[in-house]
Amino acid sequence: MSKTAAIPDISLPDPSRWKALVFIALAQLMVVLDATIVNIALPHAQLDLGISDGNKQWVITAYALAFGGLLLFGGRIADLWGRKRTFVVGLLGFAAASALGGAATGEAMMFGSRALQGAFGALLAPAALSLLAVMFTDAKERAKAFGIYGAIAGGGGAVGLILGGVLTEYLNWRWTFFVNIPFAVIAAAGAYFVIREPAGTRNRSTLDIPGVVLSTLGLVTLVYGFTRAESAGWSDGLTVSMFVASAVLLAGFVFTESKVKAPLLPLRVITERNRGGVYLSLGLAIIAMFGLFLFLTFYLQIVKDYSPVMTGFAFLPMIAGMITGSTQIGARLMTRVAPRLLMGPGFLVAGAGMLMLTQLEVGSSYAGLILPAQLLLGLGMGTAFMPAMSLATHGVRPEDAGVASAMVNTSQQVGGAIGTALLNTIAASATTAYVASHAAGATNQQLLQAQAMVHGYSNAIWWAVGILAAAAAIAFTLINTGRPGAGSVTAASGDGVEDEIKVPVVAH
Repeated sequence: MSKTAAIPDISLPDPSRWKALVFIALAQLMVVLDATIVNIALPHAQLDLGISDGNKQWVITAYALAFGGLLLFGGRIADLWGRKRTFVVGLLGFAAASALGGAATGEAMMFGSRALQGAFGALLAPAALSLLAVMFTDAKERAKAFGIYGAIAGGGGAVGLILGGVLTEYLNWRWTFFVNIPFAVIAAAGAYFVIREPAGTRNRSTLDIPGVVLSTLGLVTLVYGFTRAESAGWSDGLTVSMFVASAVLLAGFVFTESKVKAPLLPLRVITERNRGGVYLSLGLAIIAMFGLFLFLTFYLQIVKDYSPVMTGFAFLPMIAGMITGSTQIGARLMTRVAPRLLMGPGFLVAGAGMLMLTQLEVGSSYAGLILPAQLLLGLGMGTAFMPAMSLATHGVRPEDAGVASAMVNTSQQVGGAIGTALLNTIAASATTAYVASHAAGATNQQLLQAQAMVHGYSNAIWWAVGILAAAAAIAFTLINTGRPGAGSVTAASGDGVEDEIKVPVVAH
């Protein structure tokens, strides 16, 4: 058989691809908002289930560990087993885990359900992104599809804050879990009947078991190291041990991947400078954003005395900015300008919004400071996310699309864990130092605490500004692919040789 005959015909687009996008987007929204929806409900759940202060972080940590640790495995399962099948199983499993969480009668049941949610999320998230990568091959259509996906990936966390506030205040904290069930069932049914995965894009190699074990343990210890650092401190013995163990395990993983015949993560996926630049810059941007979500939520609820619902709606300008940046700026310009000219400026615009928030004070006006800062943040991140999501799977062999997609989610999960721990620690240190230096002359202790808290937030936000500047620098430096247009995507022929297939996708 000739090489040409062995190459799947991926140039003919799936006629139902736009219907499929609806269900893929719905699933992505569910996964992303679940990362924040539980945060607002946590105080109520803690009281109901009798979870101690020392253990309450595990409601968040159990999800983050399972999700972050199993993403690469989930991405490769999608490549081997089929993306549609993995996507549907992930959705149904997520629905079952959510039902378990909503019905939790104690802390063990709650922690277990959150870990299961994370595990099934690690199956469906990379499957969703890789389905888009193999279904949308036309440059303009790809831009629109990834624009919608990017807006959801960026804004879903803020949607979770709104939904979490509404459900907690007007129904019950359990509904922050139960609300996932209709999302998941509708998305799974739609995916089963509508999605037609392109033929010949599945990976038929064996599963790299050593790679699975090393990557999972390495990522779990890394994420746990950062989440522990937030509560126990950076010099804590176990925290340091986790970081050392993670470094050893991940180094072992890279060595293993360079030697085995069918690696879990082919190193070509991350060593290509454009994809590597996307994973790195996106991870840094998420560090800045997740820290900010936390600070603004506390600022609005504790300092400004907003209700959970008001706090959620206060994030609407950021969501509006993200949707506008992603679908109106990013999607329209992606086929006309080089990705770095969207990602670099996008991170800088978001950094400008973050810079405004360094001026935060106890009496700051929402309309005068927070609203315009959120608009800039949303516009910048939406504009940058859109080409980043598309470029992350660009140029990979079709059978590697799942694991390349998993790397996007991994950079987001690890970035979220780092951002929450790192920026929260910086804020806490600055708050303590402020109280110590101003306590002597303070007449109003409540005001002093509020001023110290805001001082801590503004200090940490300065770091977030620097992190976004670094993300922009990486985007400008590493990402050198040209203007999107008619180009080529590589696919592997039956004999393992990479061949060029001319289809209209983002070109190098």
